[in-house]
Amino acid sequence: MTMTDPLADMLARIRNAQLRRRSTVRTPASRLRGWVLDVLAAEGYIRAYERLEEPGSHPQFEISLKYFDGEPVIREIKRVSKPGRRVYTGVEKMPRVRNGLGVSIVSTSQGVMSDASAREKNIGGEVLCTVF
Repeated sequence: MTMTDPLADMLARIRNAQLRRRSTVRTPASRLRGWVLDVLAAEGYIRAYERLEEPGSHPQFEISLKYFDGEPVIREIKRVSKPGRRVYTGVEKMPRVRNGLGVSIVSTSQGVMSDASAREKNIGGEVLCTVF
């Protein structure tokens, strides 16, 4: 069975693992997922991730989740642009998550980056997800 929205699947896996207080979670590997995980790690929402390649199976990412005082660092993670409704925005209308306390992850012509980086480079793009 094919998956129509692999990024939403990864976000749901992260959300569910944090509800169960897991230290790590695995998700199938892809380039887009890797780029989004790069932004999450750079912004401090996850500890790190690594690519696992076991013989006879598809590559996976093992994501090390981050907690502070026993509570998950990621309080809310939502998919914005979906396969049925893509959301594009220019730099002047880039959404601010919780008045700048959160991060929007944006896919631009120069790669996947946070909303702050996109504003700094003065480029817009597709808003993939928001994290708070």
